[in-house]
Amino acid sequence: SGHTHGMQFGFEIGRFRWSPSQWTYKHWAGLYGENGQQLYVNRGLGYTGFPGRVGIRPEITLLTLQSV
Repeated sequence: SGHTHGMQFGFEIGRFRWSPSQWTYKHWAGLYGENGQQLYVNRGLGYTGFPGRVGIRPEITLLTLQSV
């Protein structure tokens, strides 16, 4: 289970990503690895407050889990 932190405003150009979310959350979008574990933070699908999204596309994530 989890919660999205990618928010609805920001910029993504190639590998450069910027969002006001980065000032609040260390991990705000994408895949992160730490201590042998992985965390994927979704940018979300809808919006809160401002009725739209600017520079951050809506995202639905499908994860395939495999036993090791």
